[in-house]
Amino acid sequence: MASSGTAVVQAVVVSAFLIISFVVVTGETLTNQSNPNIIKLGSSLSTTNTTPYWLSPSGIFAFGFYRNASNNNNTSDDFAIGIWMLTRPKPVIVWTHKLDDTPFPSNATLELTRQGLLFTTTHDRQQKIKDSPIILLPADHQDADVTSAAVFDSGNFLLFRNNSDVIWESFDYPTDTILGGQHLTHELVSTGLGYRLSWREDGTLVLYAPNSFSRPENAYWQAPYNDGDLCLSNTGLLYFSTSNSTILANGTTGYNQTKSRDTTTVVYRATLDADGIFRLYSHQIFSNKSSIVSAMWSNLKNQCDVKGFCGLNSYCVGEGKRAGCYCYPGFVFNNGSDKGLGCYHNFSEDSCRSKEQPRLRYDMSTLKNMTWEDHPYSVTPMQKKEFCSQFCLKDCNCWAALYLSLNCRKYRLPLRYGKMNPNLLAAAFFKVVSGKFNDTKHDDESPPENQSENGTVLVLGLSFGSFTLMCFVFAATSFFIYRQRIYRYKRLFENANVGLTEDFSLQSFSYDELERATDGFREELGRGPSGAVYKGTTLSGSNKTIAVKRLERGAEEGIREFRAEMATIGRTHHRNLVRLLGFCVERSKRLLVYEFMSNGSLADFLFKASVRRPALRERVRLALDVARGLFYLHEECGVHIIHCNLKPQNILLDDTLTAKISDFGFARLLMPKQGKESVGVEESTRSYFAPEWKKNALISVKSDIYSFGIVLLEIICCRRSIDVKASSPDEVDLCDWVRDCFVAGQLGKLVGLDEEDVNMRTIERMVKVGIWCIQDDPDLRPSMNNIILMLEGTMDIPLPPTPTFS
Repeated sequence: MASSGTAVVQAVVVSAFLIISFVVVTGETLTNQSNPNIIKLGSSLSTTNTTPYWLSPSGIFAFGFYRNASNNNNTSDDFAIGIWMLTRPKPVIVWTHKLDDTPFPSNATLELTRQGLLFTTTHDRQQKIKDSPIILLPADHQDADVTSAAVFDSGNFLLFRNNSDVIWESFDYPTDTILGGQHLTHELVSTGLGYRLSWREDGTLVLYAPNSFSRPENAYWQAPYNDGDLCLSNTGLLYFSTSNSTILANGTTGYNQTKSRDTTTVVYRATLDADGIFRLYSHQIFSNKSSIVSAMWSNLKNQCDVKGFCGLNSYCVGEGKRAGCYCYPGFVFNNGSDKGLGCYHNFSEDSCRSKEQPRLRYDMSTLKNMTWEDHPYSVTPMQKKEFCSQFCLKDCNCWAALYLSLNCRKYRLPLRYGKMNPNLLAAAFFKVVSGKFNDTKHDDESPPENQSENGTVLVLGLSFGSFTLMCFVFAATSFFIYRQRIYRYKRLFENANVGLTEDFSLQSFSYDELERATDGFREELGRGPSGAVYKGTTLSGSNKTIAVKRLERGAEEGIREFRAEMATIGRTHHRNLVRLLGFCVERSKRLLVYEFMSNGSLADFLFKASVRRPALRERVRLALDVARGLFYLHEECGVHIIHCNLKPQNILLDDTLTAKISDFGFARLLMPKQGKESVGVEESTRSYFAPEWKKNALISVKSDIYSFGIVLLEIICCRRSIDVKASSPDEVDLCDWVRDCFVAGQLGKLVGLDEEDVNMRTIERMVKVGIWCIQDDPDLRPSMNNIILMLEGTMDIPLPPTPTFS
């Protein structure tokens, strides 16, 4: 009973306090909103004036042009429009029109018109900038009859009709700050990286990492209450306007009113700062506009708790304002002057090959008490952390591993939201180049606690390892050379009759002919996993340009690729397939002669930064070219063919920019009793492979459909399926990003703002086809015939299934 009574008393006290605060806020708001300096119709501001702003009655707040803080020199194009406190030693911005938008030029003018505020230039009063000269009015007020405006001592800027009816106010559209007397009606977005304070569907106020979707894994703080608007009173009370009136923070400094007896004014503001922390400030402003600023409350104390404070492939160390960002072993900063922008590998990453021995090239470096929040691709129970390190070292897909709670978690790159937690019993392992990663480290790139423990061990380990490796190489070289020669002669004997007696209508070339045709294989066009392609000219008098692919001598994959291409391309004829003209077989030499494709690969056409993004109509045509080529392989040619290696690098463009599929080196014929044996592949190809490849399941034409879906999404977005340098972690994986944008109804993000005449219906149609193609279940993927009909717009496309996020 006593505790119940105490709770009732506490509730009464809180309610009474809030009622008093409400009365004070209401009274002060009315006081602040009364007798303002009315801004009449036709009034204007210019960046060329010494005071390009309008003042509130007390002179504390100003609305108008101000210079961007990021551009302190007095050059052009460095103005923004906003509201700020005219305090010393430094003004405080509390509202900005179109936060982080393009700066206004130095000859800009704002004029109050009946339609709102008109933005023009002083050189041409009627010039309309960016086709949107009317600002500060939402869409439903575009026809409003504005008669006046005013800046109030509350920091609110209002537009009036008939000098009394409010039709627009800045308090309804906060940017990164709310002031006393203001309710949070829109999400707050910080300057700089763009942290977001927003609401979940259940009404809970949540902070999200910059440039991320509103998912649980991107949230790093949530309010303890989920009812009502967030409000800030003029007395410094930050609370939720619920029936219980729950208080989030009390920032009062002893002033019961906004103005004290000695003419000192106290202003409160709650700001989502550029570092991602939400803080409550008090400003004690004196009559001469000098001020004392105090941080009264913050939602987080540790900077490392802010997701995104350190960029990709880096981690946060420290507490409070002493926190810093550091690169993982084997990485260096993208920008040494701004270490929050993440890190990149300081060595080239090898692809996975079946005969590669990663442990001979790489070592593992360890960091203790480490954690991050990306999803592992493999979780394996393990008793010792040393086993976890070796487990990652032997896996060519693994670049980092985390040993925690007797489980080994393996990760691909990039890694995000990393931080060091002294209380966490975890060990992180990173794959680094053997003998080199210690040289690339700098004192300012490693936290102090990790610099000393590796030095001596590295020196001794590298010395002993080098000596052991030399002995091993010397002892094993003779054996491997002997074994390899025996193996080569055995393969030559087994393949003496390659089976080229079938009628392929192909020309047989000698090796000398092709060597002369390519001028000694001088001009290399490209290089694949089993050989290089060279440019040449036929010597028959026609001087026809050709492409000669020379398979690597003695490579198992090269022989298999040659036999596969001879048995498949020789029987195919289609305008969207690269034509095989001839071949050469002399002893261990194997060469293929193709028609020359003058415009390179689809990858070059889409991904090169120096090339302008092709028009949408052009991209649709290329997608249809690829689809028709695959349809021929799957259903129309004499022997049905699975390509198994479809990617933009294997799609070439002729002189008319017609797309043609090439490189059937990994193709498998749809013959009876097809086996499940795997085919050696490059790591760069894995992102195009269907899930059934990883499960060692039966490969079918639906596997090509999956690869086509990835290529189609790349054609839409003109970017690679995996981009570790993407502007946001959510954009690294193209498939996930496209699904997210589709679910959110934000397909415009996929094509960018630089495209002209974009037909969003076409984009939506292509995206829906792409999502259907990349379904994990092969039975859900459409056939190539239906894909062509859907891309052409002659078949309706049902809504594709999309993953749900908890």
